[in-house]
Amino acid sequence: MNSGSSSVKYQLLDMAGRTGADGTGAVRLASGLVERIGEGPVADHAAALRQAAAELDERGLGLDSPGLAAVGHRVVHGGTRFTEPTRITDEVVAGIEELIPLAPLHNPANIQGIKVARELRPDLPQVAVFDTAFHSTMPEHAARYAIDTATADAHGVRRYGFHGTSHAYVSRAAAALLGREPAEVNAIVLHLGNGASASAVAGGVCVETSMGLTPLEGLVMGTRSGDLDPAVIFHLSRQAGMSTDEIDTLLNKRSGLLGLCGDNDMREIGRRMAEGDRAAGLAFEIYVHRLRKYVGAYTAVLGRVDVIAFTAGVGENSAAVREAAMRGLEALGIALDPVRNALRGSSARLISADGSRTAVAVIPTDEELEIATQAYALVGAVRD
Repeated sequence: MNSGSSSVKYQLLDMAGRTGADGTGAVRLASGLVERIGEGPVADHAAALRQAAAELDERGLGLDSPGLAAVGHRVVHGGTRFTEPTRITDEVVAGIEELIPLAPLHNPANIQGIKVARELRPDLPQVAVFDTAFHSTMPEHAARYAIDTATADAHGVRRYGFHGTSHAYVSRAAAALLGREPAEVNAIVLHLGNGASASAVAGGVCVETSMGLTPLEGLVMGTRSGDLDPAVIFHLSRQAGMSTDEIDTLLNKRSGLLGLCGDNDMREIGRRMAEGDRAAGLAFEIYVHRLRKYVGAYTAVLGRVDVIAFTAGVGENSAAVREAAMRGLEALGIALDPVRNALRGSSARLISADGSRTAVAVIPTDEELEIATQAYALVGAVRD
């Protein structure tokens, strides 16, 4: 289950058929999305979950099924306390609530989903899988910001990273595509959706990621600025008279591709570029320039890069972004095959040239499968 502020996404997976610890072979029995919570007939998350339960009932797979082993919940922020999948108790819920100041838009919705699911099936194991957990292995020199230590510790200011379930899944899938164990592979994962993040994964362990205290830091995104001089905030406050809330809205909702050219859909930006639109062209170049910077930086962090994996909506579907992001990186041993890159597909595939020292891949992400895999591993294979 993935409970957002105004939606609930769900998948029902049969994990008994899996052939590996990564969930390979699991069977997807059902999936769905309940949107516009708080509008019309879907008044709240309780109503949304009951609607999801009704949809499953129609398939003969209701939430009251004795075959259910567990419910896995996506939780965005686990702070430094929750660094692995966690069986949900009242104490755990309270701990997630304490982290709301670090994720005010996400954790409350995640908690709502947890509470309603526990009410509907109080007998069933419920597991929280945290977006931040995969990145908790970062060394202190990568996770800490260079500010006063006492202030940082008092207020939880450090790099946490996000999209962790995606980075975990894709880094393992990339190793599998190469026919190697994750412990043998150094990977750079580029999760490029409306939100975008990069990670450096050494032998299956995250050592650096682009998002920080919040999902605002790092790459250029659909509506978020990514990296910028922190003094921009002070400047806008002093010179433009903007409040902190106004600046927050600017950087999170009116920046990125949207702020640069008025569109945050890469397909529309590509169409405008083909027509000679200069604003769209500049937005695209800023976007891919930031990507190249992170690939170069993470190459230095890892020392050896075996594979660069593109994933999520833009990463999986935009050949133009992939080509532009990798352009000029031949000195790093990176070379795309233009024919392979242009091909579309729904499965993991290599798009690098045969002579490329570093493999480049497109790996469709599956965050729900990763949540199910981690939840099932925690509660035990009681149904196998």
